[in-house]
Amino acid sequence: MGSSEDPNKPISVSDSSSPSHSQPLLSKSPFLSPIDSPPHNESDLNQFPHISYNHGPRSFKDIPFLILFLLFVLCTFGFGIFAIFHRNSNYSTVSSYSYNFNSTSCVKDSLSSANWVSLHASSLIWKDLTWTLVVTLILSVPICFGLLLLLKHYTKQIVYASLPFFIIVPIFLNVYWFVACTVGSTCSDAFPLAYRILVLVFVFLVIGVIVWIFVLNWHRIELTVSIIGVASDALSRNLGLFVALPCLTIGLVAYYAPIVVFMVFATFNGKIVPKVSKGEYVCVWKEDSWVPAYFALAILTMLWSATVMLEAQVYVISGTIAQWYFCREDETPRRSIRSSLRNAFGPSCGTICFSGLVIGVVRMVRAAVDSARHEEASGIVNLVLRCCVNALLTAVDFLNKFTINFAAITGEAYCSSARMTYELLRRNLLSAVFVETISSRLLVGIVLVISAIYTIVVCAILKAVSDLGSYSYIVAALAWVLLILVLGFFVHVLDNVIEAVYVCYAIDRDKGEVCKQEVHEVYVHLPISRSQRQSLNSRTVGV
Repeated sequence: MGSSEDPNKPISVSDSSSPSHSQPLLSKSPFLSPIDSPPHNESDLNQFPHISYNHGPRSFKDIPFLILFLLFVLCTFGFGIFAIFHRNSNYSTVSSYSYNFNSTSCVKDSLSSANWVSLHASSLIWKDLTWTLVVTLILSVPICFGLLLLLKHYTKQIVYASLPFFIIVPIFLNVYWFVACTVGSTCSDAFPLAYRILVLVFVFLVIGVIVWIFVLNWHRIELTVSIIGVASDALSRNLGLFVALPCLTIGLVAYYAPIVVFMVFATFNGKIVPKVSKGEYVCVWKEDSWVPAYFALAILTMLWSATVMLEAQVYVISGTIAQWYFCREDETPRRSIRSSLRNAFGPSCGTICFSGLVIGVVRMVRAAVDSARHEEASGIVNLVLRCCVNALLTAVDFLNKFTINFAAITGEAYCSSARMTYELLRRNLLSAVFVETISSRLLVGIVLVISAIYTIVVCAILKAVSDLGSYSYIVAALAWVLLILVLGFFVHVLDNVIEAVYVCYAIDRDKGEVCKQEVHEVYVHLPISRSQRQSLNSRTVGV
């Protein structure tokens, strides 16, 4: 809409005589002021490519990283199979071996006894726990879809109705815990009154900080409501994602299962050897020297696979949303999820592996830096090194923010996607690190409110119809964890939809088109990049 370009046309260098670039960007839209229009000039038009969704055949990108990932997987499975066939069956009977001074080795006793510890759990607790989790899992599906429909049609009402609960629920839980602990003799004896008051006051201070954050960002609530509404509408038009994405997660779990089995059997590779302990010879199990290396390989493969799957989900979401965004109003994209899956695990598989590797390395380095910060490492050198590492990690996050979204739309390689995304946002005065972060916090708050209310209801029902006693709190807490996981997945998907729509909106601005008017009406109010605005102002003054 607003362009005669063929939607099936892949990326190509734009023609400087194109009508879409001969006028001020989005001049047809009443929502942009002159300062919001990106400073295109003739050199920019000749230098930067024409960006659109690539419907055509895509070439394979970043193949070395795909080969490296497959090499990790093959080595993990290969050595795992070797571990199964090379295992030592004496591992389970190591306690029946004793040291023989004549042969100076460990030999198996002729008679051995084993002590079996019987772990008895109440069948009533397990029955109630099982039924509670099953019902929670079943109810989580309509809760997610109901929340999506409410956010689509009544976003403002849901957000403003949830805001008071961000304060009421923590206050209720804080007071309830304090009163219950004071009344209960066991808790009151283990937790003195002075400490209970201290925790009570501390929680109220945290609640006060939350209120202060809301007051400070109140002017952005209205924009956040609109962004969530637009993203919910986009997601509701692509409900097939709620089938494809959980299937990818289930596939990851099924992929993890044999690796876990391999790691278990790897511990069976070794032998029983004598060892001096407290002046006496005892028989212990000694693993083969290659077992720790295999554990490291398996753990690295699992971590890399997890980040690859996360990036694959982002890729599928972005590709599906982009096809919906760039299609005409009177058309419905066909097989958009299938084509996104085919591109993700086909031509762009190496790009996804590259992105997963980058994210995995960044998280591991950041975890190492955080752990070193809590140790006694001090001195100006360590401080400077931590600052440099943090700056480097921040720069990588900055470049990686929308890279996989752009790759899903265009089919470009990882490095070119990172460069082109940065240039795209810079040309259009859009921030590469800010979409509207408060929307994620609001969504998380809504999820916490819903899960807290559900947990309170579950706990009340369990206390009324069962004889669990204090165990009802544990069962309700586990139901809360399960619902949080499901709703957290919903928030994760909606966050990625927001970012995918943001990249599509940036492409629209860059081409001077309006494919989705309702998106432009909302995203045009996002703050522009301050540094680029300053450069634009200085350029204007110089002219």
